[in-house]
Amino acid sequence: MYFPIFRSRRLRATEQHRRMIRETRLSIDDLIYPMFVVHGRGVRNEIASMPGVAQLSVDLLVKEAQEVYNLGIPAVILFGIPRHKDARASEVYAKNGIVQQAVRAVKDKVPELLVVTDLCLCEYTDHGHCGVVKGHKVLNDPSLELLAKGAITQAQAGADMVAPSDMMDGRVGAIREALDQSGFEQTPILSYAAKFASGFYGPFRDAAGSTPQFGDRKSYQMDPPNAREALREIEMDIQEGADIVMVKPALAYLDIIRLARERFNHPLAAYNVSGEYAMVKAAAQKGWVNEDQVVYEILTGIKRAGADLILTYFAKDVARKMRR
Repeated sequence: MYFPIFRSRRLRATEQHRRMIRETRLSIDDLIYPMFVVHGRGVRNEIASMPGVAQLSVDLLVKEAQEVYNLGIPAVILFGIPRHKDARASEVYAKNGIVQQAVRAVKDKVPELLVVTDLCLCEYTDHGHCGVVKGHKVLNDPSLELLAKGAITQAQAGADMVAPSDMMDGRVGAIREALDQSGFEQTPILSYAAKFASGFYGPFRDAAGSTPQFGDRKSYQMDPPNAREALREIEMDIQEGADIVMVKPALAYLDIIRLARERFNHPLAAYNVSGEYAMVKAAAQKGWVNEDQVVYEILTGIKRAGADLILTYFAKDVARKMRR
């Protein structure tokens, strides 16, 4: 019987063999942990559709941020849930808004943890859309003014990086100009550059209370079939001053991550979003999949596709296992 000179299985024989030739390495340094902050004290609201994730008041969020830092995770991204919402998303740019409070508290107690602030209007508006609304239309340019104001107050509170997620045209340029003019020219922008109108966001909308009160977000978030358009969006954000660009969601858009990696030299992030998290958790609870194995495969796949950074609700679990 003939065998080829090279046998692939020789280098798969033991874990030591496999470790030595492993092509893609997932690291704690790759991870960003998303957190939800609410007003109050001692508040922990478990999110039913996202087991293990909760809305936290600032005092509890600081404790969890310390845990995140102790695990070696370099950064968190904060999403704010205000006590009151209005048509102008006033708490997104309020100097004492919920995210601004959280940033100050975390930077005071865990100064070396990188704090990224999600910058969008949807959590803060009474209509649930990511921009200013007139009638049933989401207006682009008036929304940029509010986003720019929000970026400034978040930076003033101590945010290490701002992350616009609204998908309004021109928002990276408007935010960059506002930050520069306010003395925050060193504050980076992590842009949700290719954010698709996805069905994978459902659990997040439970967590953030940001379900639109009418219509949907398809007029500003990207149409899922479009790859070339995604690259145009990323290129425009880079031209406007984005320091890091992101593809969201990750799992159904690995091809977009790969295309972006091949086209651009910018740092590239991907968001392993709430629906992706919830599916794994639900299947694991049913005993249908091995959660640890599936999570490792998913995150490694995102990294293998080309992402430098991964935003994931699994970050703490993964970090604990990596540190063993």
